[in-house]
Amino acid sequence: MNLKASLVLGVSLLIAGCAARTQKADQTARPTVASALALNTTKLDLVDHARNRVIPVVLYSADSQIVDNKVNKPAFKLALLNHGYGGQNTAYSFIAQNLVAHGYVVASIQHELPTDAPMATTGNLFEIRKPVWERGVQNMLFVLQEMLRRQPKLHYDQLLIVGHSNGGDMAMLFAQEHPELVQKIISLDNRRMPLPRTRKPLILTLRSSDQVADPGVLPSPAEQQTFGIQVVNLRHTQHNDMWDGATAAQQQEMNKIISSFLEN
Repeated sequence: MNLKASLVLGVSLLIAGCAARTQKADQTARPTVASALALNTTKLDLVDHARNRVIPVVLYSADSQIVDNKVNKPAFKLALLNHGYGGQNTAYSFIAQNLVAHGYVVASIQHELPTDAPMATTGNLFEIRKPVWERGVQNMLFVLQEMLRRQPKLHYDQLLIVGHSNGGDMAMLFAQEHPELVQKIISLDNRRMPLPRTRKPLILTLRSSDQVADPGVLPSPAEQQTFGIQVVNLRHTQHNDMWDGATAAQQQEMNKIISSFLEN
């Protein structure tokens, strides 16, 4: 069985064997900073019938024909992009553009729906919010399965997952539960779900200047060295700046760090 067939089977079995749960990223709309590369976007409303849940997705690519499976195009990699609590899957286009420039087709997932209950803000947040992150993991697995079906020419052995805040917690839970499916993971200031202490997948986390992660979330300097985990502190970027509302300078700094991580 080849890699893609193994992934299709593995992801399908993972989805079939997982239970459904319930879930909300941190921002309000400010204008997007324009950039040089024109992005092609395709909106999809995927339906996970097993969970009776619609999963809106925005696909970003450098060539709109990449979403047409009938066109013989060079293979690209896949990135799954996950918004923060209260956010939208259209609010991270500056990151999506950078990923597209690095050869990715980006599937930006809308995790929160109007019918979802608000996420808890008091109590043991790790325990209370974990079902929300688990639902996010199930969303990612389903989108991955759909992308495998729709675009089999993508390089699925180089999967990248990116998440901001609550979306970063989802990404880290995905890395913990399904490390065999992911090559690299990037967290933009997740605060609750501990980073896996592992060399696979490779992990980068960007840390804000104003928010502190819960104890045990971030690896110690010794653990960073042992496992090759990159922890980068942003002195001039706050937690709620890590989206399209960031200044041009903030966006440039974040993308420069992400590019360096992807190129190594």
